[in-house]
Amino acid sequence: MAPLLQAVPILVATFGCSGPLSGSAPSPQADDPGCRPPVFSLSGDHRTRYERLSNQFRAGLDGVARALMLRTRVSAELDVGYFRLRAELQDSRAHLADSAAALTTSMVNPLELLQAHVEIPLDGLLQRGSRSILRAGRLTMDIGSRRLISRNRFRNTSDGFTGVEWRWTGPNDTRTRAFYTLPVERRVSGNILDNGPRLDKEWTNVRLWGVHFSRPDLPWGDWGEVYYYGLREADAPGLATADRHLHTIGVRFHRPATISGFDYEFESAFQFGRSRASPAAAADLTHVAHLQHIAAGYTLAAPGTPRLQLQFDHASGDRDPTDGRNNRFSSLYGSRSFEFGPSGIHGAFARANLTTPGVRLTLAPRPGVDVTGSARGYWLASSADEWTTAGIANTGGRSARHVGTQWELIGGWEVAAARVRLEAGLVRLTAGEVMRNAAKGDATYTFAQTTLSF
Repeated sequence: MAPLLQAVPILVATFGCSGPLSGSAPSPQADDPGCRPPVFSLSGDHRTRYERLSNQFRAGLDGVARALMLRTRVSAELDVGYFRLRAELQDSRAHLADSAAALTTSMVNPLELLQAHVEIPLDGLLQRGSRSILRAGRLTMDIGSRRLISRNRFRNTSDGFTGVEWRWTGPNDTRTRAFYTLPVERRVSGNILDNGPRLDKEWTNVRLWGVHFSRPDLPWGDWGEVYYYGLREADAPGLATADRHLHTIGVRFHRPATISGFDYEFESAFQFGRSRASPAAAADLTHVAHLQHIAAGYTLAAPGTPRLQLQFDHASGDRDPTDGRNNRFSSLYGSRSFEFGPSGIHGAFARANLTTPGVRLTLAPRPGVDVTGSARGYWLASSADEWTTAGIANTGGRSARHVGTQWELIGGWEVAAARVRLEAGLVRLTAGEVMRNAAKGDATYTFAQTTLSF
């Protein structure tokens, strides 16, 4: 043990300051940000959520679905000045569930390394006063609006990527992000209901890359973004894909919400390349699709700072399954719960073949308490395509497009002193023509969860 203790100051000197040890005269490098003892930090959180869905709406499933979702994340970081090492362990499990819950690896991913990478600061690169960082290894990413690439929050798991990412921020807050990665496939051992751990895997046959640029000072004073994302995937032994070779280009303009102020968001993305209708299909199709999002809101200077927002989303669907084209938009690795309601065993809608207007009201009646209520109608963007998240084909012809109307009420309470957040929600999906034609009735989803941070 004694030799090990004697080695500690040597390691500190090696990885931190290269000058004399404590008690000696300051070294010439004392002002260097890398010339300091290493700093180690450990943090994490545990979330327990109970979910219940009455009247399962997915094709081939009926009855009541329920699940107890458990998610634990532990993150460790070692900052040695010139670089940082970061690792994050994620353990996602589901209990009390049966086949009606339609569990997938987006809900269950036991004991897996979500992140493990090195971060290298590169301040002053390309422009004096700029800040940048290079990350390499397994990582998570939140980019732009989070509609296409995100670190999932409500979902019981998050998407991971193995590769490199560079973030650059200029003195005027202009930002550029570029990345080249292999998306990580989440896996379980045996029956997913048994929560058996199995190492996740990257495939060289599946690659995601892109660049995202944003600036805060457009001529009218708001934020603007432009981006390009590429996705290329191909089948391999043990891997079946839709052979998507996609290019997605988009723009986004937005003004953040302020008290007694008007805010808005506009995002438009176009997708082209080639894909197949499903992993089981054999024919390559020309892929041409698009996504449009428009929202406008106003925050009142009143108790609870109520904010009312009008929303509209349109994600294209396949117009004709026989024309050699695929017009169904792919949302890549984006999040959806912040706009289309909770995911989990609910997750009724995604950014594919839908047209949906809605209204949302948010309130903060007291510090640490927030309430959100929303109502959205959902229609098929193309009557020839299916309700994708339910796997239900439209049997009502061109006139049947209304899937249903979703009513949502969610409340949260942040108990800062205890580092606990309590949250509960109620979602009611009233059946439209598409649901009734598939012999599906109104569905109700409820959840209650606690999150403890440490």
